[in-house]
Amino acid sequence: MRVGVLVYTAVEELDFAGPWEMLAMWNLVSGKPPPVLVAQTAQPVRCAKGLTVVPEFGFADCPELDVLVVPGGQGTRRQVDNPALIDFIAQRAAAAKYVLSICTGAFLLHKAGLLAGRSATTHWASLDRLRELGDVKVLEQRYVIDGPIWTSAGVSAGIDMALEFIARVDSPSVAGKVQLVSEYYPDESRYGGGSAHRQAPDYVQVVRRAR
Repeated sequence: MRVGVLVYTAVEELDFAGPWEMLAMWNLVSGKPPPVLVAQTAQPVRCAKGLTVVPEFGFADCPELDVLVVPGGQGTRRQVDNPALIDFIAQRAAAAKYVLSICTGAFLLHKAGLLAGRSATTHWASLDRLRELGDVKVLEQRYVIDGPIWTSAGVSAGIDMALEFIARVDSPSVAGKVQLVSEYYPDESRYGGGSAHRQAPDYVQVVRRAR
């Protein structure tokens, strides 16, 4: 299964690197082809916090993809008005089996026509902005699955979504191996009273109420 991870100027680093790592671990434990980085051109891309990455493919020579991963970050505010990027998402989504977005990557999916009438989520700070679009059922969850379209909350939530994706597309046992190799076993620690913050999304508040 060929996975392509989209990158662009000011993309949030962990938005793409977290899922990329889980999907690359999937390759390690089960022999799947490794994910590839794709950008508008194959020139180096400077991310939101200064990391520079070199994509393997530009839009023009990107191979067929079974899965398209669309991360978010501050760069999405400009990229929603980039016709080349939006057209790439729309065209590749039409041929792909799955499309996954992380954080504010949901706004790129929406601009590409992929979220109308669907359930979705995004970073907690952008939930109201997603609601204002008017045609998306916005859920405050760590990730949301609506048919072939998967969306996650902000930044680190993409890791959890990627593991669930592996569990469903491959098997829970393979996802467990990926989790073991990557040693990703988050506990429910909330530093600085994080779950008490008024702005904390619903899924965090539920954990607090359950204790």
